[in-house]
Amino acid sequence: MSLFFLALHAVAVLLVVLLVVLLVVLLVALLGFCVYLKYVHMKYDHIPGPPRERTEAYGSVYRINVLHHVRVYTTSPEATKEILMSPKYPKDHVLYGRMFSLFGQRFVGNGLVLARDHKLGYKQRRIIDPPFSSLYLRSMMGTFNERAEGLSTKLSDIADRKGEADVLPMMNFVTLDVIAKVAFGMDFEQENTWFFPKAIETCLKGTLISVRSTFFQLYPKNWAFVKEVREACKLLRSTGAQWIHNRKVAMESGADVPKDILTQIIKAASKEESMTKEDQEVMLDNFVTFFIAGQETTANQLAFCIMELARHPDILDKAKEEVDDVIGMKRDISYDDLGKLVYLSQVLKETLRLYPTAPGTSRDLPNDIIIDGVHVPAGAGIVFSSYMCGRMAKFFKDPLEFNPERFHPDAPKPYYCYFPFSLGPRSCIGKNLAEMEAKVVMAKILQRFDFTLTPDQSFDILDVGTLRPKGGVVCSIRHRKDRA
Repeated sequence: MSLFFLALHAVAVLLVVLLVVLLVVLLVALLGFCVYLKYVHMKYDHIPGPPRERTEAYGSVYRINVLHHVRVYTTSPEATKEILMSPKYPKDHVLYGRMFSLFGQRFVGNGLVLARDHKLGYKQRRIIDPPFSSLYLRSMMGTFNERAEGLSTKLSDIADRKGEADVLPMMNFVTLDVIAKVAFGMDFEQENTWFFPKAIETCLKGTLISVRSTFFQLYPKNWAFVKEVREACKLLRSTGAQWIHNRKVAMESGADVPKDILTQIIKAASKEESMTKEDQEVMLDNFVTFFIAGQETTANQLAFCIMELARHPDILDKAKEEVDDVIGMKRDISYDDLGKLVYLSQVLKETLRLYPTAPGTSRDLPNDIIIDGVHVPAGAGIVFSSYMCGRMAKFFKDPLEFNPERFHPDAPKPYYCYFPFSLGPRSCIGKNLAEMEAKVVMAKILQRFDFTLTPDQSFDILDVGTLRPKGGVVCSIRHRKDRA
């Protein structure tokens, strides 16, 4: 019996020793991390670090420390030009790495937007570029008109009963419908796809949390939402897998298929000697990427545009007058008509100046650099905010005033301080599509409807990774009196 107690005592002593050793190791690791943290912070301490809202007071370069990660923000046009226009600077491994997957479930992976390596990004861009050519987009004018006409029908129903509506969800649906047809040849009116907008919104919320809160999923109270995000990711990717399979079958059978993004992705994959599991995943990465990027941002731009036009009746009247002159009572807007809607283009650009729906981008800094006289050591993430630049008085006079004349064809062009679609070799491939779509939808709305904001309309902005009107945009919708 005494031997038993001796053995038990020995085990207890061993456990205590192991616990002490473990605590010492953890303490040493913690101290080591603190020393490393101090080293990183000292490396960048010469760069000022302001509260986020006070960028103008701290100059064109400042830093924010997030544990051992340092974010250097700059509003310098020269640095913006140097870094964004060059392939030498890869996308920020911290920020973009967090969007590869959400809480362990693959999300946009190595798709075109997130591919950090320039060669991989360039390869994907070259593959996907044909559906974004002006020739292809011209051929899709019928789709733009058709989808915008569907939105007009819904607005007309509201106007008939002299009702009110939040236009943000309506913009979400029409842009989702357009990207589905233009990029993937799918018709949401005929597909059971009611779940898509909700899944996209859930994933965007999850993305923002994943980027900003490292330990979010460790807390039990958050597990239900974490599960919801994972399921939304799975849903988007499984839907993509089914659509890709269906298109492959159609192509192999010799059916006539559209020359859209989906076809290009499959054709490029078929040229590979062998398709790996990762190749299959990248196809799904791009499926999800284009749905998110092609739907969410344009919908928010349209909602913000309606909000600002409703706040500025003189600008609204001028935009309607131009639409009347160019389009009149025509049902279908032509590609040539778009080029004549000059003032409407100015309105849409001014909307993106104040509300860049993709508010910024960031790059890794592989080498030391001097920005406006400030030495920035290698290893930092460099952040460029179109939102901040667009609201700075040194770039735009009376920056908070909504003034489309800033973008008059004869006005001076903003010098590397306006980049809602980013810049350089990694700029948004869908820029032309987004601009055409937004112009067709807004022209149709201005052609037929008057809208006024409800008295309690909020003008707050919600950041969910993209910027959107926090309370939606609730309007009274009426048929235009002069068209009655």
